[in-house]
Amino acid sequence: MPFNLNEAAASRARQAADPDSNVGGIAVDRLRSVIERVERLEEERKTLAGDIKDIFAEAKSAGFDVHTIKNIIKLRKKEPSEIEEQETLLDIYRRALGM
Repeated sequence: MPFNLNEAAASRARQAADPDSNVGGIAVDRLRSVIERVERLEEERKTLAGDIKDIFAEAKSAGFDVHTIKNIIKLRKKEPSEIEEQETLLDIYRRALGM
């Protein structure tokens, strides 16, 4: 369910009207805050995922290979020594298979 600012405001109003902000040993305001922050971030993540998808579609329409771009992005996150080790193993495995 998407995060709705009106629902959040209504939830806060209900909490303000309820003097008992501690239910069963749980700090209700803190719990609500945590949940609402996660909901906001999930909505942002969904938006960002859509933006990334659009960029890959743009790259594909420009003639780029999306799979290769994704591999390069993964490689750029690694240390050079890790990349070298991975490439060495890949070369060994290829030669072992006669490729």
